[in-house]
Amino acid sequence: MGSTDPNDAHDSAVAEPLLRLGLFGPMQAVDASGQSVLPRSRKTRALLALLALAAPRPVPRARLAGLLWSRRGHDQARGSLRQSVHELQRALGPTAGALLQAARTHLALSDRGLWVDDGGTATGSAGAQVFPFTLLDDLDGLDPAFDHWLAEQRQRVAKVAVSSAEAALATENGAEARLEAAERLLAIDWTHEGAWRAVISARLEQGDRAAARSAFERCATVLSAAGRAPSPETEALVRAARPVARVAAAVVTQAPRLRVTPLRALDSSRMEALLPGLAEEITAAVSRFRWISCFVDGPHEHVADYLLDSTLQRSGRRIRVIVRLLDLRTGSDVIWAHRFDREVDDVLALQEEIAAEVAAQVDPELLLREGDRRISADPRNFTAFDFTLRAIPAIYRIEPRGFHAAGELLAAATAMEPGNAAAHAWWAYWHLFLVGQAWADDPDGATRRAGELAERAVTLDPCDARALALVGHVRGFLYKRAEEACALHERSLALNPNLPLAWCFSGLANCYVGRHELAIDQIERAQRLSPRDPHAFFFYMALMMPYFLQRRFDKALVLGRRAAELNPGFSSTYKGYLATLGHLGHDQEARWVSARLLNLEPKFTIRGALERSPMIRHIDRCLYAEGLRRAGLPED
Repeated sequence: MGSTDPNDAHDSAVAEPLLRLGLFGPMQAVDASGQSVLPRSRKTRALLALLALAAPRPVPRARLAGLLWSRRGHDQARGSLRQSVHELQRALGPTAGALLQAARTHLALSDRGLWVDDGGTATGSAGAQVFPFTLLDDLDGLDPAFDHWLAEQRQRVAKVAVSSAEAALATENGAEARLEAAERLLAIDWTHEGAWRAVISARLEQGDRAAARSAFERCATVLSAAGRAPSPETEALVRAARPVARVAAAVVTQAPRLRVTPLRALDSSRMEALLPGLAEEITAAVSRFRWISCFVDGPHEHVADYLLDSTLQRSGRRIRVIVRLLDLRTGSDVIWAHRFDREVDDVLALQEEIAAEVAAQVDPELLLREGDRRISADPRNFTAFDFTLRAIPAIYRIEPRGFHAAGELLAAATAMEPGNAAAHAWWAYWHLFLVGQAWADDPDGATRRAGELAERAVTLDPCDARALALVGHVRGFLYKRAEEACALHERSLALNPNLPLAWCFSGLANCYVGRHELAIDQIERAQRLSPRDPHAFFFYMALMMPYFLQRRFDKALVLGRRAAELNPGFSSTYKGYLATLGHLGHDQEARWVSARLLNLEPKFTIRGALERSPMIRHIDRCLYAEGLRRAGLPED
């Protein structure tokens, strides 16, 4: 797909486009004045995208209705399409007449005055175009038929981009130029082994063996997550440096291996046919967490560290699915289990829902399990992967002694592997808590360091969903760049919509800019995905803030109390909690909470709170300050 240059009007009477569309990343639509004309409904946005990608060719109404409302009857689908057409006409405003052709049997967008912007693309030295954002990455899950069409479009775009980037890489001669071209190719296809070989060989040519080793380790880990191993050709590049090959093999084997068994009924009625693709759906969902090696049980034997099994019972229209996570290294101990009680209406949607929640809850269980397992291991044999995992439980707990030790582990991980994106992201996140808990001797220096680490993490791996979410929160909370944070969180969720922390951070970023209802929806999504998450205290604290800023103080009070109960040492909870008590006039409880807060942060004042607050709107900042003032917090 190419974009129409608005300055190239040799075949059009329109010099300035009436409508500019950005279809990569979150969809954008602006008119000639620069004002957004993006429809509010996601279905109508999808309709606009379908017409834009076909323009100027007409698209039959039956085709559009079938793609966007495939689960509805013919008349209902056509009626829904008519409503979306009316919404699209209202959104486009005066330009609708010139752009949108609405006939009885088809719809079309005119390409005269239309500019389809491949926003976010960058042109390489040989003209290769790289797409760091996903096509229409905010329109997933609208309808199975649309999802299938969207997957085909993304595959088509990716093939064009890969082919172009491969051609660009083949023309480069110098090590630096080859390195840049290879990394542009990896931004499109993270599993492209030829690009990894180009990175490794370029690093070796530059004499940077450590960077070559890091690239090989990243390559091995990525391919392992995809069920592959580096080819002999790739291994030959680093065979001369034996330590590289040994470390790389260790990284591959260290990724926890999770085997998912097919669903089985608890009686002989073969009810498992009700959810035939559940194991595959769970495997796909868990595989979005790239640090886990996940595969479905099959005819070929795989050595696994963990086993995920599921059973099914049925009573009338209701079914019960029980999913268990077993640690095979400790004699099949059950370390996590969850029960799903649902009615059978839409099998595909039900499988997707269960898989999303399983993946969201298994990830932190494995993070903590693998981290704790390394506490008793010999650190002399640790890799950066080990040091990072060992640090994570202490970051979740936020207990001073263990927390500071976690910082030392992450420092060791980034020193050992300067190219490890996950270690940099977790260390940036560690610095965020260091500042937020007022534990930093030099808060400004810690803030700068968090920003540096965050930038490095995104540069090293722009496709790591967790790294993007952690980096987004650093930018939103510490740097007060909430709109940038929102963009990073959208990208993170496009890569892994089952990552609860990303939903929570995205909600906070939207809260900072005043989109409180959206913030509530997103944070509650995080809670639904992982109701027993080790970060549950953080979710309650985060959810408290948009309710507080909507002046729904009774709800905010309940959430503040829950967050404080779950982690009494997390100082951020007490700030919104205290402001809520101030507005409610609960003086006795406010004195207790104030004492707790000042015990954790003795120098906390209203002025300091406003200086550090990431909230953008003046009205929100005033409400916050007034609540703290009424609760008796010192001004200076």
